[in-house]
Amino acid sequence: MTESTNKLAVLPTLNRKDSPLANPANQLSMLDALPMNGSGDFNGALAAAKLPPLRATGIDTLQLNLGRVCNQTCAHCHVDAGPDRKENMSREVAEACMRVLAETEIPTVDITGGAPEMCPEFRYIVEESRRLGRHVMDRCNLTILLAKRYSDLPKFLAEHQVEVVCSLPHYRALGTDRQRGDGVFEASIEALQRLNAIGYGREGSGLRLVIVTNPVGAFLPSGQASMEADWKRELKARHKIEFSELYSITNMPISRYLEWLESSGNLVSYMQTLVDAFNPEAAAGVMCRNTLSVGWDGRLFDCDFNQMLDLELGADQPRRIQDFDMAALATREIVTGRHCFGCTAGSGSSCGGATV
Repeated sequence: MTESTNKLAVLPTLNRKDSPLANPANQLSMLDALPMNGSGDFNGALAAAKLPPLRATGIDTLQLNLGRVCNQTCAHCHVDAGPDRKENMSREVAEACMRVLAETEIPTVDITGGAPEMCPEFRYIVEESRRLGRHVMDRCNLTILLAKRYSDLPKFLAEHQVEVVCSLPHYRALGTDRQRGDGVFEASIEALQRLNAIGYGREGSGLRLVIVTNPVGAFLPSGQASMEADWKRELKARHKIEFSELYSITNMPISRYLEWLESSGNLVSYMQTLVDAFNPEAAAGVMCRNTLSVGWDGRLFDCDFNQMLDLELGADQPRRIQDFDMAALATREIVTGRHCFGCTAGSGSSCGGATV
């Protein structure tokens, strides 16, 4: 590992601490018990806006969560990932995912984690997905690219024309390190420079480099378009870094971010902010409507957040990737809860950034 990655702060996960919030049922109970002005019921909010319950409109993206193993322990992580986790997708589950791709026309494979690159099946999934002609996205924490064992990853990703979607809370060190740990900003900048050096984020290269930012605190992100202009200007001036697009994502009130909200006394006010900012237009564009989430163990979910809350698909739906049924899954009713206000507040939030 480089000097930068050696400096990264590693904290224990909720799972390692035996925190009550390591249990998804306890997270849901905490959210459901919060006193809200109004009902705080998500389906009730849809009905009040004269919208039907959320249903899928197809499956354009197969999102694969390869596990919870990560080289970082970020304060906001909804996966509770970290170096002390062991969960990784097996070859059996990975092959089942590839069979689904081969038997359907799902155009996009969105690979996430943890640090998905640390899963032994990561390269197989990338290579096979690309062989099948699918667009592949790697949700990368950047610092993994500096670890000696993964130093060839930028070249591998470029050779397979993988879109790199990377996390960076702020273009300044303080905001990033507060959320992701001491030393993360320095390492992230070095990783971005390495990606730029092989063409990522450069106009005309065909190699998309997307930066994802989420607020460092208990508030909603500001306008995505204006933020992108600021980020492009600042990263270019400060570090000569170029990138393709900026996504702004709302912090979801689950897992480690939920723990921080509760311990800092911000939980009720933040949840009320999400409820008050409910936007019917944002609800129409939520990612669960055209995405199917696959867990490291092959279980199916409407989204990565539902996966972390152990909210499986409805009883009439296939529950595992081995039982995939496009006709049923493409029109399924979405399982919702209070956390769904996080994706429908303000300009909306999805894995592709703001929805309106």
